[in-house]
Amino acid sequence: MNKKLHSIADCKIIQLGKHYRPNGNLTAVEGGNKDMGFEIKRVYYIYDVPGATDRGGHAHKELAQMLVAVSGSFDVVIDDGKERKTITLNRPYYGLLLQPGIWREIKNFSSGAITLVLASLPYDEHDYIRSYTKFMEYRNIRR
Repeated sequence: MNKKLHSIADCKIIQLGKHYRPNGNLTAVEGGNKDMGFEIKRVYYIYDVPGATDRGGHAHKELAQMLVAVSGSFDVVIDDGKERKTITLNRPYYGLLLQPGIWREIKNFSSGAITLVLASLPYDEHDYIRSYTKFMEYRNIRR
């Protein structure tokens, strides 16, 4: 298997188009968005997260994602096994592009926060790495 190992430097904030209107703003994300680098194959959202609860805690082998705080705010901790970084999402016109092979944890959800996830592939349990130890093995990092 010849896999490209991304670093957290490959994950980036992308400003999505914001269309101002007197009766409310609109942001659209299209499947062929050149900044995303993938066609959208799955869309889901996370909401009603109880206080002090975290989400994520996994990596993907092939799947890329974009996370958007469509309401409220939350922190995304990204980790490539060597570096770790926390990014706060709190605007519905910014998306965080997550590359395959990056560990992610979503924390500190504000009340009423909604996380929109745009994914490059349909759901596949075999694509998940759910243990940090297995993630480090996948990355071939020894501690």
